[in-house]
Amino acid sequence: MQMITGGMGFIGLHTAKAFLDAGEDVVITRYRSNRIPSYLEPELDKRLFVEPVDLANPLEVIEAARKYKVDGIVHLAAPPFTGWSPAEDFRVNMNALINVLETGRILEMKRVAIGSSGTIYSGIQEGPFSETMNLPIHSPMGSTPATKKSYEIMGYLYADQTGLDVVFLRFNGVWGAGYQSMVNLPSRMVHAAHQGVPGPLTGRRPDPKEGDEVPSAYVKDCARAAQILQMAPKLEHRSYNIAGGVRQTAGDFADAVRAASDGAEITLEPGVTEGARTNAYLDISRIRDEFGFKPAFSVEEGVADYFDWLRAGNDK
Repeated sequence: MQMITGGMGFIGLHTAKAFLDAGEDVVITRYRSNRIPSYLEPELDKRLFVEPVDLANPLEVIEAARKYKVDGIVHLAAPPFTGWSPAEDFRVNMNALINVLETGRILEMKRVAIGSSGTIYSGIQEGPFSETMNLPIHSPMGSTPATKKSYEIMGYLYADQTGLDVVFLRFNGVWGAGYQSMVNLPSRMVHAAHQGVPGPLTGRRPDPKEGDEVPSAYVKDCARAAQILQMAPKLEHRSYNIAGGVRQTAGDFADAVRAASDGAEITLEPGVTEGARTNAYLDISRIRDEFGFKPAFSVEEGVADYFDWLRAGNDK
């Protein structure tokens, strides 16, 4: 039995499906949100269970794991985008991480997988970005890279001092069916086309130019990679990049959306932003070489699958 914290989130729900498909039962934790997509409904209360858990409460975390006889945790919980102070943001994230690691240690679990992020490579100007690179202490892209670097530092310490098997899942640019916040560019393009309005929809940051590189990983590929790493009998490393593994531009996504939607109006400024990073994608050779993993969805296939999801009546 695997427990997925943040299991009601975008990546968490798809990861639950990947575990179920692999024959593993799953309990997903929830805090405020409570949504079960159609692809999980047949397994609810059979092989898939939902448990309310406040990750800030160490007793709730460990009791939930004991209740379901959990032998592994995939920690994907993250606070929503808010106006929290840096101190509050860091406190909530780190307390949840420590409670998850302690639960794994006390119950002698086989493995704890921690959701990390490709943003930890921010500050490195040229890629592809590999797990062997030294990461800068400075985190110019805000709280996420700083928090995820702290996660990895703490997780490596726990693994070294307690013997707990810990692995970090460095997701990057995840998009696809079920995405809600409309922060990333692919989703803002797809939703604009689906709604029949010019796109991309307005985002929180300026849109990239047509030639700018865009981090890309289709969510179903990410979920499958998480399942593979969590259930592997043995891991050679503690950190793995999980992404599309190839260079993709904003223009590539625009072309894929136009093709899948029969000519939606997608407008991007031409050219490349001055100072933009080059080859700014994650090298996935580590997970490929060790486990034979390769993404099943190209940009075109992912966009088409995303449209199928929306056309089936799912608004997000």
